[in-house]
Amino acid sequence: MFKIKAIMAPTLMEAITIVAAIIVMISVSIIGFGSVPHLPILFSILLLICFGLVKKVPYRKLEGGLVEGAGSGMSAVFLFFFIGILVSSWIMAGTIPTLIYAGFNLITPTFFFAIVFVVTAIVGVSIGSSLTTVATVGVAFIGMATVLDLSLAITAGAIVSGAFFGDKMSPLSDTTNLASSLVGVDLFEHIRNMSWTTFPAFFLSLIFFGILSPSVTLGEVDKINVFQEGLLATGMIHWYTIIPLILLFVLTILKVPALMTLALSSASAVAISYFHHSFSAAEVFSILFKGFVSTTGIEDIDALLTRGGMESMMFTIGLVLLALSMGGLLFTLGIVQCLLATIEGLLKKVSSVIAASALTAISINVLIGEQYLSILLTGQAFQSQYEKVGLANKNLSRVMEDAGTVVNPLVPWSVCGIFIADMLGVSVVEYLPFAFFCLLSPILTVLFGFLGKTLTYTDGRSAKR
Repeated sequence: MFKIKAIMAPTLMEAITIVAAIIVMISVSIIGFGSVPHLPILFSILLLICFGLVKKVPYRKLEGGLVEGAGSGMSAVFLFFFIGILVSSWIMAGTIPTLIYAGFNLITPTFFFAIVFVVTAIVGVSIGSSLTTVATVGVAFIGMATVLDLSLAITAGAIVSGAFFGDKMSPLSDTTNLASSLVGVDLFEHIRNMSWTTFPAFFLSLIFFGILSPSVTLGEVDKINVFQEGLLATGMIHWYTIIPLILLFVLTILKVPALMTLALSSASAVAISYFHHSFSAAEVFSILFKGFVSTTGIEDIDALLTRGGMESMMFTIGLVLLALSMGGLLFTLGIVQCLLATIEGLLKKVSSVIAASALTAISINVLIGEQYLSILLTGQAFQSQYEKVGLANKNLSRVMEDAGTVVNPLVPWSVCGIFIADMLGVSVVEYLPFAFFCLLSPILTVLFGFLGKTLTYTDGRSAKR
């Protein structure tokens, strides 16, 4: 997409007006009317086409920009298909249930907030979904905090921090796959590079939650016991179920392409599932396409394990293709180039480019309240700028997550913010000061940019100014 040539040169006022109209249309639709983002993005595409036609741009050229923009996301589409398959196969094999069960064994009577943070992080990495983590184990922890008369705001901050650590660092996460594939970075290389900012944020958050944790005796652990008993009742908790995870790590270390890594890990998971459950061929195909359906009878367990499959990724794939199509039109009409040209003089240093891209991702979250768009539009707008200052694309994909993915739950009117507040019964304003991981991630990514640390350049240099 970033090689799309502009076929016209709009004035600065035209570019600002069009972008402002798009932002208003999307934000009002999502925030004001609770619409899914697909429709306002589609309407924005129609607005851009109309603008192009008014400026006498041939429809065929507009269509070409639309198709070229969507085409740039096809690598992400195929990864998303395999992510859906991987999730359902890992549940079949018992990999995800075993990891969650192991996480609950970490619960101890002391350092409650710190343990909540760690366990939700483990669950988040295991399932790759922050919102599912919040809606299941997060709700359980809020219940425990209520019984123990502990701060619900700090508990919610720990839950959100852990859940979004998992969302950010999990190879199963759609935002992680989106950020890496959008700028052409290998999935696991992207995750490794994020560790430079993510793990400092994680350990600092862990220290803060440890300091804030009171010394309490957990006399009421019914919710945790119900989770563990429900997981054991599935018959999926076995030591050998972590083999697909080990295979994933080994193939990653060997630098096998992400798509093949996901496929091989999924295949091993399907094979391992036969050690404790005999699925028919028809059932396997159905689970891989439609997702696994848990029938334990325990609502929270079933909500946690009923997921995955190719079909589950269609919402994300549709959104990605629509947003990239809109981006293709923005480039074809010269709107992005016009806006960047106005601040080009300020984007000549590595530090300023990183800061500007981080602020863009944060601003889109605040203005529109949509996580995916903050990643997509930031990547579309700044890839060429990173190339100009000699930064490798994995620096941009890291910033897109540090300032895009984890900022969304901090915005009260965002998709994630509204969902989390509803699930936990704690407002965004209340838990925001304690969502340490989400607050630290964008700060660290900008700070490292100014210090010139942990950066990789296109000529192979690392961590230099």
